[in-house]
Amino acid sequence: MAAKPKLHYFNGRGRMESIRWLLAAAGVEFEEQLIESPKDLEKLKNDGLLMFQQVPMVEIDGMKLVQSRAILNYIAFKYNLYGKDMKERALIDMYTEGVADLNELIMHFPMCPPGEKDAKLTQIKERATNRYLPAFEKVLKSHGQDYLVGNKLSRADVHVVEVLYYVEELDSSLTANFPLLKALKARVSDLPTVKKFLQPGSQRKPPLDEKALAEARKVFKF
Repeated sequence: MAAKPKLHYFNGRGRMESIRWLLAAAGVEFEEQLIESPKDLEKLKNDGLLMFQQVPMVEIDGMKLVQSRAILNYIAFKYNLYGKDMKERALIDMYTEGVADLNELIMHFPMCPPGEKDAKLTQIKERATNRYLPAFEKVLKSHGQDYLVGNKLSRADVHVVEVLYYVEELDSSLTANFPLLKALKARVSDLPTVKKFLQPGSQRKPPLDEKALAEARKVFKF
């Protein structure tokens, strides 16, 4: 029996959470080796396990993969969440890169200086409701299918739904004008593998609070 993937990261969302979401959606059980101190991170570096001296790192199929996009690509391809041909893959990549841009804004929001938070939140809301969510709503409307690409669940759907949860954590009204996206969120959330991941006690991480942010600062020294 193949070993479970092992995820090396701190106990928070960051750049590992999309990997957790994708593995969960694929129905893949995984283990986590939490990085709890600078020493833990230094040991990974000194042991030569981090190609570019940084995490996330995932041990899977005898490899020690770094760089979150490379990890996500491998998982998507391995578990048939990457379309049926090159054209579908190009669309999935395009949608994934778009949602990653929005996710990047949200990811950095908790680290924003207090005096800049209001402006940053306004920017996130504006980008979400005027740029990114309308684009994905338009895709769903254009073909009338249940999923973004090929009428089949792909990594694009998983990443979009993940970020919809984050957007609604910031302001639940932000998705009100996007009924097809809300339906996609409900559809994906109701998949048995995802439903399990959304339950309390799963390996899904909560929003970054002050305690988790302090832990991340301690580990990564920023």
